[in-house]
Amino acid sequence: MQTTFARSLLASAVALGISVSAFAAKIPEGTQLAEKQEIVINNGSEPQSFDPHKTEGVPESQVLYQLLEALVTKDSEGNLIPGVAVSWENTPDFKMWTFKLRPEAKWSNGEPVTAHDFVFSWQRLANPNTGSPYASYLNYLQVENAQDVIEGKKKPEELGLKAVDDYTFQVTLSNPVPYFVGMTTHQSMLPVPQKVVEKLGDEWVKKENYVGNGAYKLAEHVINEKIVFERNPTYWNDKETVINKATFLAVVSSNTDVQRYRAGEIDITNYGLPPEQFPKLKAELPNEVFVTKTLSTYMYEINNKKAPFDNVKIREALNLALDRNVITDKVLGQGQEATYVFTPTYVSEGGKIQQPEYSKQPMNERNEKAIKLLEEAGYSKSNPLKFTVLYNTNENHKKIAIAAASIWKSNTKGLIDVKLENQEWKSYLDSRRQGKYDIARAGWSADYDQATTFINYFLSTSSNNTGFYKNEDYDNAVADSYKATDAAGREAAYAKAEAILAKDAAVIPVYNYVNTRLVKPYVKGYSGKDAQDHIYLRNLYLIKQ
Repeated sequence: MQTTFARSLLASAVALGISVSAFAAKIPEGTQLAEKQEIVINNGSEPQSFDPHKTEGVPESQVLYQLLEALVTKDSEGNLIPGVAVSWENTPDFKMWTFKLRPEAKWSNGEPVTAHDFVFSWQRLANPNTGSPYASYLNYLQVENAQDVIEGKKKPEELGLKAVDDYTFQVTLSNPVPYFVGMTTHQSMLPVPQKVVEKLGDEWVKKENYVGNGAYKLAEHVINEKIVFERNPTYWNDKETVINKATFLAVVSSNTDVQRYRAGEIDITNYGLPPEQFPKLKAELPNEVFVTKTLSTYMYEINNKKAPFDNVKIREALNLALDRNVITDKVLGQGQEATYVFTPTYVSEGGKIQQPEYSKQPMNERNEKAIKLLEEAGYSKSNPLKFTVLYNTNENHKKIAIAAASIWKSNTKGLIDVKLENQEWKSYLDSRRQGKYDIARAGWSADYDQATTFINYFLSTSSNNTGFYKNEDYDNAVADSYKATDAAGREAAYAKAEAILAKDAAVIPVYNYVNTRLVKPYVKGYSGKDAQDHIYLRNLYLIKQ
């Protein structure tokens, strides 16, 4: 109830162009704060970069949300709240959005954050010379001329962006996007300081050069070990920030993560507790185990442009023969739900998406069909389909990959033979982006609560589409969603697109995530209710033990 009301209140205020107060750490009256406000959080991996236009993953976003602040941000429960923008309004057709920036917003060097910084930042994101893995996000936003700029057909200056004055940022869209505001919270929408970036180029992300506008500054960085943040005194809402110092660790092993948490060295673990320890942790630390149902899909991404996976029979056989329930119930057992579609059906406007018919068939029937398809493609026990599954180094990913390989082999009576390969996070991302893989473990977490955050992924023009799937009918179905005049029309278009994706067996969805993590009882401000499970240090505080 509270979340729904908060969003409705915000929507009403926005429609009227009213400013909405921002929130930081919400401390109940009478709370005794710990004298030392320092926290240690495991972030799981060394980030690709501290540049919001050079990143694409969750470990990066968690770092960037501390250092930089977007037009709109979120509270501890995932509700939208003002960030740099103090208010905003839209035209009745949802094709022009105007944001009023707060004059008190400053960069960490004391310079004001202006509308010109946002124009520069979004232009930089779309500029082909930047090479951003998230360049397509501006096209998802339907910013005027975005795709032409991304493809180099038009100049970045021709994007539908305008600094009306220093504190008024205006965006013109090619199609209506009623949910536009929620999309502006994404990491690629974070501003970068124009003057600093123009002066230093890519060197601006070095610790000694880094200038941000977030609640925290970059104090220390030891590669593959830790990132240390300290409060940014120039942050416009620093007076309501409580945590003085935070350390993000790059502990990859979930077992080590839990071990160090139990030893008192970590206050919040990374998401993804070891499945074999989960029942014991719930029994022994019931008030410290958080289970958050997230808008995320775990999948095996197929390299659609690489033989033999360019053959739909192979892709269909792999989808048919994978028993997702074995993975969710026996390997993991933490509340994950098996799925056969990429878009979670519980995301906003995803309600008409249907699981494919084969998902309802008995497993033996699915296996028989998979074997038939593989035999038609020329495979046999003496000539099995051999391929490698790539995954980023992580104990849970390894367990799932071992299980998947065994299931595929068993269910096809030896017609599939799988090898496993693990790479550290940066190399793994690079391999996927360059198409140097057969099938890769992958996960997609919602960038905002709306079906398009998933549907747009497989567009032919998407910079996120590392499965290299292309289908004009799919692209047209997605395009139709932007032409729809109401939610029902958009939902129908999303369902059509997802049905095409399933028919082409372009990806192997496995399950919808739950994030499981441990949080010390003296850490407050983490609710576990945000469906994207973002952690903003400015929302946290430590109480006296």
